[in-house]
Amino acid sequence: MASLIDPTGRPLKGLKDNTQAKAGTIPSGTPKAAQPGYIKDASLSSFAADVLDASMDVPVIVDFWAPWCGPCKQLGPLLERLVTEAKGALRLVKVNIDENPEIAQQLRIQSIPTVYAFKNGQPVDGFMGAVPESQLRQFVQTLLGSTGEEGAGGVEDALSAAADALEQGDVSTAAQLYGQILQEDPGNPKAVAGLARCYLQSGDIDRAKKTLQLVRPDGASDEAIRAVEAELALKDNAAAAADLADLRSKVETDPANLQARFDLALGLDAKGARETAIDQLLEIVRRDRKWNEDAARKQLVTLFDAMGPTDPRTISARRRLSSLLFS
Repeated sequence: MASLIDPTGRPLKGLKDNTQAKAGTIPSGTPKAAQPGYIKDASLSSFAADVLDASMDVPVIVDFWAPWCGPCKQLGPLLERLVTEAKGALRLVKVNIDENPEIAQQLRIQSIPTVYAFKNGQPVDGFMGAVPESQLRQFVQTLLGSTGEEGAGGVEDALSAAADALEQGDVSTAAQLYGQILQEDPGNPKAVAGLARCYLQSGDIDRAKKTLQLVRPDGASDEAIRAVEAELALKDNAAAAADLADLRSKVETDPANLQARFDLALGLDAKGARETAIDQLLEIVRRDRKWNEDAARKQLVTLFDAMGPTDPRTISARRRLSSLLFS
């Protein structure tokens, strides 16, 4: 068996000739058939040329997968799209471990999907398991460095500019930027979510819902999409909220009236008082964590999705919720 790595983990530069002689599939002097595009399927006989040699010119991502692996089916299309967006700035080599167990053994692949990145004939980065698209883009951007100004980097820059405009209240500019991104990259989940949020902020709930339907299938579970879906769910719930003054009076008169407290939380959130709404929901959990089939906890989870996992309000409220649930 030809060795892909030496005892220190470094790929062996002499792999190409040794592998071909061992495999016997490419006779000496017979040129390897050219494969078009930036994405290839590798075998033991082609690994050296497709990965080690090719990585001397551009970064090469190697995706170890198998047909029976569910997470592989999620990760693979994302990798292919990001590599295609990079327009030749990097390449993707896919290795089916069922057909190429020797490669998996030599590179010590213990679970799939596993992804390695090669530069200058050496592995420089990698990860195991299916990761979110945002993390995958960061992985690609790190590989590209300053060479990715056109592909994924251009989209990321435009998304950043659109998000800044939306944060500053310039909904019109943000909507135009998100629209331009979607023309270049149809179904981009971050752009779809951003455009839907523009409609949401302008009060056009129906168009926000319809815009979410534009997301491509592999982006439907993206954090940005889930956040807008959660905001829309909160809007729908808030529509049924009664007058806040009346609800406050009911809660003050009878603190154990959890339905009134829950409705008050919905109304407060609809008015933009999200932190106060969170306080009311946590108080319900403190008094009766199982009330109305965990309605308060479920509403808190919806708020967490809407705010995102890194929002300080989410982090604080999750900590308080955990303290109540496990005390």
